[in-house]
This record gives sequence, structure tokens and C-alpha cells, in this order.
Amino acid sequence: MTESVRFEVLGPVRAWRGDVELELGPPQQRAALAVLLLQGGTSLSPAQLVEALWGGAEPRAATGMVRSYISRLRHALEPDTPIKSIGGGYAMVTPALDLTEFQHLLAAGDAQSLRAALALWHGTPLSGVNGFEAERVRLEQLRLKAIEDLAAADIEAGKHVEAAAALSDLIAEQPLRERPRELQMLALYRSGRQAEALDVFARIQRLLEDELGLYPGPELREMQRRILSSDPTLAATITRPTQLPPELPEFAGRSAVLASLTNALTQPGPTVPVIGLEGLAGIGKTALAVQLGHQIAPTFPDGQLFTDLAVSPDPLAELLRGIGVTDLPPSTSERAALWRTRTTGRRLLLILDNAQDADQIGPLLPGAGGSAVVITARQRLYGLPHAHWQKLGGLTPPESLTLLNRLIGPRAAHDPSATHELIRRTAGLPQVLQAVGARVASRPDWTMPQALQRLGRPAPGSPVTPPECWAIEKPYESALSPTRSAPSRRRPRSRSPTPRRP
Repeated sequence: MTESVRFEVLGPVRAWRGDVELELGPPQQRAALAVLLLQGGTSLSPAQLVEALWGGAEPRAATGMVRSYISRLRHALEPDTPIKSIGGGYAMVTPALDLTEFQHLLAAGDAQSLRAALALWHGTPLSGVNGFEAERVRLEQLRLKAIEDLAAADIEAGKHVEAAAALSDLIAEQPLRERPRELQMLALYRSGRQAEALDVFARIQRLLEDELGLYPGPELREMQRRILSSDPTLAATITRPTQLPPELPEFAGRSAVLASLTNALTQPGPTVPVIGLEGLAGIGKTALAVQLGHQIAPTFPDGQLFTDLAVSPDPLAELLRGIGVTDLPPSTSERAALWRTRTTGRRLLLILDNAQDADQIGPLLPGAGGSAVVITARQRLYGLPHAHWQKLGGLTPPESLTLLNRLIGPRAAHDPSATHELIRRTAGLPQVLQAVGARVASRPDWTMPQALQRLGRPAPGSPVTPPECWAIEKPYESALSPTRSAPSRRRPRSRSPTPRRP
């Protein structure tokens, strides 16, 4: 299948098929093509093309020359030429044009789109052909505004240094344009360079007076006033994420572990404290990490981030967006470097749930200077510097009883022997206890012996297991058969065809 032709006017007037540039002929013939491209599909008669090309000073055989130009262009663009004859005139039908793409990207307005729009430029627009001065000026103004809008977006994203550098280039190109100076003042101020920001105003003030006898406009004067008064609204907006899942109101036990982990994560030091929680499925690693996160959240005022590594398709992108980064670099290494830069010196708590290996964790570790990390994994991950691991076992019988009491209330005390037998069967697994307690709580007519009988293994031929009962069996079976347990991304084990019920 033949590739479509794409056209460029944001620089020399050119046409491409794939990576091959097409020969468009002499400048006046290229100018005829440019006129049709800029009409957006509107048909032009030969007389209108003559007027556009020569502006009333056309030669005697101008109409014949126009027809010749069109014929040659069609031949150059074969086999699938977009120049069509419509109503006695000529039109470009839906050409792939860089200007059209540029306008669509400008309309999007976000930093990534603006960056892509500016990448389409290859010099002076419509260069290599005569005329089009008004169109060149219009397109050049769009380009300048795109550069300014991108700098403003970068400033809001915290890229103050990058924005200031781009604005310096624009100011050198357009020294009398005021908005780049205003944005540069803001970028410098947010970089902690207040004196330099005020010097930008002083320089544009002298330049305008010397060149035009004018005083800076109201926007520049207002920016100077706000900087001089240290206007708090000029400060950068910092995103403070609060992503922790809700606490479990019935959480019980782990008091000694919580105290030890709290002390380890809140002690100041030169490195980022990294705590790992390892243990079987259903042992309560995530619940403990979340409980710990809420308990020490006031120590991390810049925010708390939580990501489930078993389900997140791009954890690094997720974390960057969590701290307010919207314009993500394309490569993983650039994103990791940006993540460390943005988190250095900030007091953030990061919980990485369901980790699989150390390579997965490395790029996610924040910069030094105040942050802390909690990792949960079924097995200890080796290769993480400065990581301290805590292996979780089941709840003790008293802790299990406390949890069950919170779930089902005073019924647990009516028959202590049945209650203790139920606790023994859950093997101290909090997730199993949660599922059992929820099941019993939903059946207020059950006594504890009945609950024990109902939640035991049923006889063959019993009714099919209700869906909610798998919440009890799945973690229980996984915990009792650790060699068969597998990360959630793998296909689950097939279940016995024997019908069950709780």
C-alpha cells in the first residue's frame, strides 16, 4: 500500500512520502502548492490562484502558468495526489499538513502537546517561496505564544530552571516582548533568586524607555509589586498526596511491631529508611502497613503515597502523578531521575504493596532528605541497600480473640470453647479472621457452635459454595499451602469439583 504524502509549511515548503522528500519544482510552483495547503480544503479558481501568486502584477500567460504548475504538482505527488479539480477550480483534499497538527496540539494546551507542537517547526514558516508575509507573521506569533505557554506550564510543574533557560532564548530573540520577561521573573522567584527576578524588570524597563520611550505594561509592573511584597500566592503550588487506604476500625494486635517500625521510620538520618514486611498471604502485611502509615502520617507532612505493585501498570508514572508531575519524561531512567529530584528534601511516606523483586523497587526509591519507604512482599527481597525486614507471623490467640470480638460483638463470649476452636482453625491469619467474622456477623441467629459447624468442611453433596465463602477459603488454603501460593498475576489453581458450602 502506497504511503500518503505529508506536507510541511512550518519551515520550507516541502512534501514527503515516507522518508523520501518529493521534488516540488521551482519556488513559484511551490508557492501555488502553499496557497492550496493554506485554504483548508476550499476550492480556488485559476483566477484566484493568479491573484494569490502575483497580487495584481501577473504576467500575460499567468492562467496557463497556474494550470501548468498544478499539472506538474499532480505528477510529482502521484500516485495518490490530494490536488482535486472541484467546480472549475483546485483544492487540496484532507492533506496531512504539519500546520493542521500544530493547531490541534495548541488547542490541547498541556505541556506535552505544546512540546510536540513546537517540535514541528523547522525554521521560518513558508520559507523558499515569495509572498505570504502576513501569514508568516501570524504563524510566528502562534509559535511565540506556544513557547510562552509551555514555559508557563513548566513553571507550574516545578521546572523553574528549564523554563528560565527557554525564556532566556526567547528574550534574546524578542527583546521587547513583555510576557517572556514576566514569566522569567516568576521562574527565578520560585527558584529562590528574588534579586535576579527584580533585575529582569529593571533591564526591560531601561530597554523600553531607551527604544520606545515607554514604561513596562501593567502585567510586568504587577509582577514586580508582588515579588517586592513577597506575595504568598506567587509561591509554587505543592501537591500533598494522601493516598493511604482507610484504616481498618477493627485492627487488633501488632503493638510491639508498630512501636518498633514507628521508631525506625521516624528517626532522622542521611539515608532513606526502608522497612520491609514479609509473610504469607493473608498474614496482614498490607493492613499493618496501612495502620502504620496512618499512625505516623503527621511525621510526613508532604504527603503519603500508596501503590499496589501487583496491579499498577506503571508504578513510577503513578507516583510522579501523585506528587503533581503531569509532563512525564519518555524513558524510565529519566522518570526515575525526576522522581528522585522531586522527592529530595521532602518528607513523604511511600508504601509499596505486593512487591515481587528488588529490581522493581530500585527506581521507586525517593531522594534523600526526609522520606521513608514501607514495602510488603511474600518473601524478603535481597539487593535493597539499607532495607530492614520484619517477618510477620499470625496473631496470637488473645489478639485473634480481640479481633473477633470487634467483628461479631458479645456472641464470641457465649461459648468460649467454640470461639477458641474457631480461632485455632484460622491459624492466626487476620485476613481469614476478617472473612470469618464478617460471615458470622451477617448471621445474627448463629450461635458460635453453629458458626463453627457451618464454617467447617461440608459433607459431599452439600449445596454449592456461595461466592462470599471463597473470601474465607482462598487465603486460608493459600496460607496452609505456601508452596502453592502464587502472586495474583498468575492463573489461579483449579478448584475441586466437589460442591462446598460454608
